[in-house]
Amino acid sequence: MEALLPIIMQLVGGGLGGGAVSKLMSGGNLNAVMSLVTGAVGGVGGTAIAGMIPGLSDLLGKAGDMAGTVSDAAGTTAATGLDFGALAGQGATGLVGGGILTGVVSLIKGAMSK
Repeated sequence: MEALLPIIMQLVGGGLGGGAVSKLMSGGNLNAVMSLVTGAVGGVGGTAIAGMIPGLSDLLGKAGDMAGTVSDAAGTTAATGLDFGALAGQGATGLVGGGILTGVVSLIKGAMSK
């Protein structure tokens, strides 16, 4: 389940970003379902692209390795639970990526309908 949590955060963040951008854009070229779908896709894709940026990759953490670790004096490591900072970063980049993709798709759809 811990491996799915970052993807769920990206999907939810992207859907929220897509819905917000769709409401803010004048003309509203996308319906609610389409803006949520494009937002979710943009959330996952945007987070994947942001993970390739050297400064952001440390902030986001690895999608499959969300468990934090603690080393003791002997050098052994123990899992401490989920890294909520990395999850928040995943959700935030999902929000931005979803908003950007929804805005681009809405602009393209609006231009094609004219």
